[in-house]
Amino acid sequence: MDKLKAKRIIEAILFVSDKPVSIMTLKDVLKDIEPTEIRECVEELNSEYNSSERSFSIREIAGGFQMLTDPVYSSWITSLYKRPPDRLTGPALETLAIIAYKQPLTRSDIEIIRGVNVDGVLHTLEERALIRTRGRVDGPGRPILYGTTTEFLQHFGLKSLEDLPKLTEFKEGDLDFVKEQQKSQAIDTQTGELKTIEKDVEVSAVKEESTSPANPDNSGMAT
Repeated sequence: MDKLKAKRIIEAILFVSDKPVSIMTLKDVLKDIEPTEIRECVEELNSEYNSSERSFSIREIAGGFQMLTDPVYSSWITSLYKRPPDRLTGPALETLAIIAYKQPLTRSDIEIIRGVNVDGVLHTLEERALIRTRGRVDGPGRPILYGTTTEFLQHFGLKSLEDLPKLTEFKEGDLDFVKEQQKSQAIDTQTGELKTIEKDVEVSAVKEESTSPANPDNSGMAT
């Protein structure tokens, strides 16, 4: 397929999509194009948008590409749609931050850190598809383990958990964090995706399949 045509097809797909579209999904649609070429097309499209100072760009978040408007225009867009601010409460943000940085962990783990009951907060975060059950502890009572979702990444405009801000204001011992593992990244030539390579990963939970509904907002606005 002609590269210019491929770029315009990718642009059209991302323009109408209200959620991130993975490289493999784009490959399934375009058929005769390699994943690495798709990434090149996206990069060229972003270069075009940047050079012409467009109000939007394509961002890689939550395992795919999504076309988002620049946050600088959010107040005008919100005014147009008259949408109320989509904010989490302080307790919900605290709980979500603990889960994001320390996952997977149980409700009692969270309550020990926060010092309060979190049943209601966990229910709210699950309803908004920001967290989901990630398995159970192999021990007495087999308590549920919680972790973040793809929708969490999309909501905060993150490509992966590696993009979370570093906790420079806290000591590792304060939240009993697991030491950061050595990681490296490389582009998978088969899929065109960036892969993170980790060493010494410990598995302490029994995995359970789970799906969550998706409908959170992004840090930018989808076009």
